[in-house]
Amino acid sequence: MGRKVILATCSLNQWALDFDGNLERILKSIEKAKSQGAKYRLGPELEICGYGCADHFYESDTLLHCFQVLRKLLESPVTQDIICDVGMPIMHHNVRYNCRVIFLNRKILLIRPKMLLANYGNNREFRWFSPWNTLRHVEEYFLPRMIQDVTGQDTVPFGDCVLSTKDTCIGSEICAELWNPKSPHVDMGLDGVEIFTNASASYHELRKADHRVNLVKSATTKSGGIYLFANQKGCDGDRLYYDGCAMVAINGDVVARGSQFSLDDVEVVTATLDLEDVRSYRGEHCHPHVEYEHKPCHRVKVDFSLSDFDDVYLPTHQPIEWKFHTPEEEISLGPACWLWDYLRRSGQAGFLLPLSGGVDSSSTACIVYSMCVLLCQAIRDGNPQVLKDVQRVVSDVSYTPTDPRELCGRIFTTCYMASENSSQGTRDRARDLAGQIGSSHMNLNIDVAVKGMLGIFSLLTGKWPQFSANGGSTRENLALQNVQARIRMILAYLLAQLSQWALGKPGGLLVLGSANVDESLTGYFTKYDCSSADINPIGGISKTDLKSFLHYCLEKFHLTSLNSIMAAPPTAELEPLADGQVSQTDESDMGLTYSELSVIGRLRKISKCGPYSMFCKLLHTWSEILSPLQVAAKVKHFFRMYSVNRHKMTTVTPSYHAESYGPDDNRFDLRPFLYNTRWSWQFRAIDDQVSKMEAGNENPY
Repeated sequence: MGRKVILATCSLNQWALDFDGNLERILKSIEKAKSQGAKYRLGPELEICGYGCADHFYESDTLLHCFQVLRKLLESPVTQDIICDVGMPIMHHNVRYNCRVIFLNRKILLIRPKMLLANYGNNREFRWFSPWNTLRHVEEYFLPRMIQDVTGQDTVPFGDCVLSTKDTCIGSEICAELWNPKSPHVDMGLDGVEIFTNASASYHELRKADHRVNLVKSATTKSGGIYLFANQKGCDGDRLYYDGCAMVAINGDVVARGSQFSLDDVEVVTATLDLEDVRSYRGEHCHPHVEYEHKPCHRVKVDFSLSDFDDVYLPTHQPIEWKFHTPEEEISLGPACWLWDYLRRSGQAGFLLPLSGGVDSSSTACIVYSMCVLLCQAIRDGNPQVLKDVQRVVSDVSYTPTDPRELCGRIFTTCYMASENSSQGTRDRARDLAGQIGSSHMNLNIDVAVKGMLGIFSLLTGKWPQFSANGGSTRENLALQNVQARIRMILAYLLAQLSQWALGKPGGLLVLGSANVDESLTGYFTKYDCSSADINPIGGISKTDLKSFLHYCLEKFHLTSLNSIMAAPPTAELEPLADGQVSQTDESDMGLTYSELSVIGRLRKISKCGPYSMFCKLLHTWSEILSPLQVAAKVKHFFRMYSVNRHKMTTVTPSYHAESYGPDDNRFDLRPFLYNTRWSWQFRAIDDQVSKMEAGNENPY
């Protein structure tokens, strides 16, 4: 009957500027799509060069190499007899665009530039690209000679247009266009486009997967249609992790989906769908007597059919239920996959973590263990690429891991760095956790190094600083804490560089950090301390979520040592013990609880609150537990701490992006690092409001 179509979308683990690897993965995805009978293959955004090229997009080399890869794709027999939709940057009239290039049998059908750019969160597309902002406008694009030689075409359509095959009509969206209030699929659907495609580079954040799925479903609920969503996956070279979730929907229902977290470099999702289902749906929902004001789409006619004539016995995909991961599962999976991509692509031999026995460093250790669990499972499932990468990391081509603990011992080193201020409890907790996950664990004492540093200072000045507990000033107390933390960082890097050498093994280790997002907000860490590392898998995760994550690991991996870790109060253990017991706690030092910081962090970043706006919102949020004066004190205390310590974010370890209120200074949270820390005007506005309330002129509740 010629009405059923098989369509393919995919998630690819592309790597910025890895043109050889990216080409290989694109070809593999097309080959998989064809083997499953698909006639249309959709790939992720900017898949040829990788989405995360950043300022490399300015370089003519990037554009040149993209066209060279495109030529390879056009020439390949793998790409014959299937419409291929690939992403790359293209310069037209000396303006750079983020484009889809759609081709069939060595002919480019059209080039569709992105019309609505992403310029929020971690995205800065306006820095490198211009939007194609002329609706329904199409121009001629003059192809480079290397492409002309293959296609025999001098020019191809470039602009806002759709494909019209013999049996249906296909229109493109690119990533952020789905999220925009004026999504192109609305007018395209009203003009008869039946299949919508979306090539994305959508990164992971905790608790955000349902938003993406709901948008895809909504796109076809109102006026029907088929929607293909493709996405990047993995770490392509920076703090972001792209979490896949390729999917196909029809008339508001998801009928096929890929995984959200996976170690597979190439994942292809295909679905068989009936075009008549779209037409029947629209017959009821889009009444023919209703006229819509819109400009018709420019159609590029293609002498090709997505359907076969005799398809009556071809079964179609039916709606499925999307099961979302819990936030604890997301923490277990996302950062673990990100760490693995970073490790295998960095050429290093494993990780080293200063393990203190607290919640933060223990969370980092559990994420590495989760990574080892995923690796062993992927190898059991027959993933040859994972096995090859593991063998390369451990420098043993005969090695096949089966036990996560044993693998952990080969690639993960933990180290407890004790001082005279460390308690036996934290030492035991670190040792017990290391034993249960199988890491190669070391214990050492840093007191000799600390005294050596202080001895140098004493020779220069004739003075020996003291802790506050021993009569010292605040400056002395802070300096003595900092020297311990910084010596730990130096020792961590020394061990990472030479521990493999000492064992007669090749390679070095990546140092892992363990500072959470809430500590970064207030600057509650020493600049260049043991949280300074090569990468930090928990730097974008709140303390509250990390505690829940450890509960999950306790149940999932049976790590009973986590019980005592979660029960212990968070502490830096940098000040003297009181009768052998910890006297210093994080929340006491910060003057704010971690739960309060989580609320404050969201108001600062997500709600865009300055001091006064934050005070006004927290008046109601905390009305049952704090007076207006107490709320004001906490808000002012936070902004003083935040502004005094903001400079630390310029040197903070690159962290996995997980939270929408993260303070990352790199791209996500662009703010000054030198503030007037008195906030005189802002704090005066708060004080004036408090005075009015205390005088009884206003009732805040």
